Amino acid sequence: MKASITLTVDGRERSLTIDSRTTVLDALREHLDVTSVKKGCDHGQCGSCTVLLNGRRTLACLSLAVAHDGDEVVTADGLAPEGERHAMAQAFLDADAYQCGYCTPGQITSAVGMLGEVDNGHPSAAATDVAAPPRLDRAEIAERMSGNLCRCAAYANIVTAIENAHAAQDGALR
Repeated sequence: MKASITLTVDGRERSLTIDSRTTVLDALREHLDVTSVKKGCDHGQCGSCTVLLNGRRTLACLSLAVAHDGDEVVTADGLAPEGERHAMAQAFLDADAYQCGYCTPGQITSAVGMLGEVDNGHPSAAATDVAAPPRLDRAEIAERMSGNLCRCAAYANIVTAIENAHAAQDGALR
């Protein structure tokens, strides 16, 4: 069955007609030519397809596009104004937090979303006291980013990049 939907993708309203079984990932890549969102496992296990849907981290391969008619989708491309580099992307470059680069857009998008969750007081699954404000140390960053896999094993540098971006944060990361 076909469905017509409208998504705001990286600040631009986009209308499309898709099969109702189309995921957000396939709508972005196959219908809107947004290729910064990667198809890794297509089963919600690798995090390469992470986008911000209405400001929250979402695995685009697990979410049907028709369920998000009218919603805002932000990809790694939309984190900063065109022609500019987002502070988290710069932190990844500075910390050499990538090797092949395939997972990097999902990692950066997830890191930005994760810092938003921390700022909003959302505890992680590993929090011992869910009522206490989140404390962002290396272990907490690793836990919160555990849904994003890197086959090149650049994890130490990814955590360092997020630590550095968080330390330098002045509200520009979101």
